[in-house]
Amino acid sequence: MKTNIIICGDTIQEMKKLPSESMDLIFADPPYWMRVNGVLNRVEGTEYDGCDDHWDNQFIDNEDYKKFTKEWLYECKRLLKPNGSIWVIGSMQCIYTIGSIMQDLGYWFINDVIWHKKNPTPNFMGTRLNNSHETLIWATKSEKSKYTFNYKTAKELNTDTVEKSEFDKGIRKQLGSVWKISLCQGNERLKNDKGEKLHSTQKPEELLRRIIAISSNINDLVFDPFGGTMTTAAVAKKMGRRYITIEKEPEYCMYGQKRLDEVVEEIGDIERAVFDIKPLKVTLPEMIENNYLIEGETFYLKNNIPGGKLLRNGKLFYNNEEIDIHTCAAIVKNVKASRLNGFDVWYVMREGTLVSIDKIRENYRKEKSKTK
Repeated sequence: MKTNIIICGDTIQEMKKLPSESMDLIFADPPYWMRVNGVLNRVEGTEYDGCDDHWDNQFIDNEDYKKFTKEWLYECKRLLKPNGSIWVIGSMQCIYTIGSIMQDLGYWFINDVIWHKKNPTPNFMGTRLNNSHETLIWATKSEKSKYTFNYKTAKELNTDTVEKSEFDKGIRKQLGSVWKISLCQGNERLKNDKGEKLHSTQKPEELLRRIIAISSNINDLVFDPFGGTMTTAAVAKKMGRRYITIEKEPEYCMYGQKRLDEVVEEIGDIERAVFDIKPLKVTLPEMIENNYLIEGETFYLKNNIPGGKLLRNGKLFYNNEEIDIHTCAAIVKNVKASRLNGFDVWYVMREGTLVSIDKIRENYRKEKSKTK
């Protein structure tokens, strides 16, 4: 199967030609069917150029939209790998319909995410609340899917609930389900040869970067059934992923290809998800064997309170019992929990100074990795 391509054609018909269970990640930004009628003017009187495109207003009624939605979601489910995941974005006009059909088709929901727009379009008429968000549904093919989630990488991308001053100090918090990201604007917004906005609903690269970073890995195949300005493909290429995208409108395909031709890979720690690489597994007995820990030495709490003595099998001898380091940590600290992470608790004496066994473990990992 050829990858890194734009397929110009009807998305449902073109999806049927692609092999089953071939996509690692799908991002879908379908027509919202905004049901726009008439002319909307800004406060100062100029006409607002919203989403009144023919591809968004092609539906006869709600049943017609449901039929279309079910067809493309069915094909996406077929194309998705067993452990892949899909993100679908929509506004209030469509997201509930989409979500209902996804559940009917057997998708398993992981999260819904609110894209909180930092710079939303005003409600010019003042007749309702400012519509300042869109909703994303993150789902898998089934409840049993072992999907990619780069949890620690997501923390590195969280600037929503961590102030810059805190972030600069190394403070990290879980990425939540409300993402504060600006609308696509400035040089990022694609324009045609007349200098006019090419697409009404171009998504910001920052939104796609988050999704691709936390839900895929280098060289994964990212699929977008509604390519538009090819933002998904452009970000995927930049992040070292492969891509396939389908778009019906020849104009979008032409300008989108130009955009992709100019994209250069920018591979860093986020793209590689280095924060989620599991550390080399080491055991206490092998640390004893390699003279990083000493059989018979005493394990101490940080306040110098002694615990048990280290045995060759990696357990501690405490109160005439052999106890694992985690259970023993809880006993000596006298906490309600039955276990604590012993590597966060225990210290050993080195040249008259207490040194964390976690630090010793890290030193051993570094040495061991050199020989692998």
